[in-house]
Amino acid sequence: MVAKYDVREVILGRIPKGNDVLEYLQNVAEKHNIQMGIISLVGTVEEGVLGFYHQDKQEYDSLYFDRHMEIVQGTGNISLKDGKPFVHLHMSLGDDEGKVFGGHVLPGNRIFAAEYAVYILDGEPLERKIDLDTGLALW
Repeated sequence: MVAKYDVREVILGRIPKGNDVLEYLQNVAEKHNIQMGIISLVGTVEEGVLGFYHQDKQEYDSLYFDRHMEIVQGTGNISLKDGKPFVHLHMSLGDDEGKVFGGHVLPGNRIFAAEYAVYILDGEPLERKIDLDTGLALW
């Protein structure tokens, strides 16, 4: 599958301290009715939660970080799921020793400070549906 999109506009913002990153970006997507977009994110979290998808079991395990971490990179997209905007985000988190951990963003990433960019795309929105081969909601 290949689709072509043009950038219509870019939203730049800051996630206020104490907010959950996924919940906040989901609210941005819904408020602006973003049906297709690209997300970039940098900053720090007071605590983090990332997911690792076990392909054989088709389920996520959660990795909890009960400490301050740098958001080395957050990247993802916005598309439609069940007809509504849906944020899909991955992050790399770095600790105070320079170790980096990455995965699928799950609820529980409490922001200390973060800045984001959402590139809103023009074009036919892609819709997520369950893929029987992987168990994932894919385009």
